[in-house]
Amino acid sequence: MIVAIGLLLAGLVLLVVGGELLVRGAVGLAEKAGVSALVIGLVIVGFGTSMPELVTSVEAALAGSPAIAWGNIVGSNIANSLLILGVAALVAPIAITAKNRWRDPGVAIGASLVLLLLALAGLGGMVIGIALVACLIGYVAWCYREERLAEPAVVHNAPYDRAQALELTDPNLHVKGGGWAKPAVFTLFGLAVLIVGGRLLVGGAIDLARLAGLTETLIGLTIVAVGTSLPELVTSVIAARKGEADVAFGNVVGSNIYNILGIGGATMLLAPGAVPSNLLPLDIGIMLAAALAILMFAMFRRVARLPALALLASYVAYLAILISNV
Repeated sequence: MIVAIGLLLAGLVLLVVGGELLVRGAVGLAEKAGVSALVIGLVIVGFGTSMPELVTSVEAALAGSPAIAWGNIVGSNIANSLLILGVAALVAPIAITAKNRWRDPGVAIGASLVLLLLALAGLGGMVIGIALVACLIGYVAWCYREERLAEPAVVHNAPYDRAQALELTDPNLHVKGGGWAKPAVFTLFGLAVLIVGGRLLVGGAIDLARLAGLTETLIGLTIVAVGTSLPELVTSVIAARKGEADVAFGNVVGSNIYNILGIGGATMLLAPGAVPSNLLPLDIGIMLAAALAILMFAMFRRVARLPALALLASYVAYLAILISNV
């Protein structure tokens, strides 16, 4: 069991390190190629910051453990909505002032409903995977058009906030000068580290589940989901500490959208299969309820410290239910 835990922890560390290297290298290559800052933020950073979850879920599905893959997706969204948003709002209460504040939370709810319907119907496959990824591409394209045509006073969308949250965390993300070699090495090495980290994490998670008598779904919903969500936790907390609490909110919402449409779609595309039925009704139900709570926060324009405590208490209660059902 010690070996399994060691593999799992090593995988988590490599995923975080590999994801950071990949994003930094990809941003450097894009800037060298003359790609606009807006495309870098919405596309490269947005997709790059989701790579730890993507690699883990795809690796788990290819390894014949779809329960870990989908547990990671659903569990990451629950952790984002309850744990990460709760911690960020405790650091600094979040004021949501945008006139279109319901827009991105509404998209997140729509994606959550789609996942619920797929789970209820037992549907899955390459066609659905392509459709989910296409929806994410369409959403990002819409966000790009919105940002490009926006007036200076407009409040930005969730993918933009994801990029801003990372930039607040990593001031050296945009390093000018130098040639193509360094960002290319960062990109390739980061991708390799991600793949190795994903395999170690999934292998450790499978071994731990077998040795400890736990279900793969439980491991995916808890250890794997929280571990792959650590970058979002760090970026959201730092954004809140720096007075950019609205960026922290958008970072959480954007991550939820990317997880379902992008990672869920890629998982179905590369390893076709239905969403595990044992995620119903509890886990997907809580994911949807948390998405509805985020929309309510947006409508009431604020996430204060008392609701933040309620979010954290809800996450603790959810973990307690999972453990009690073992």
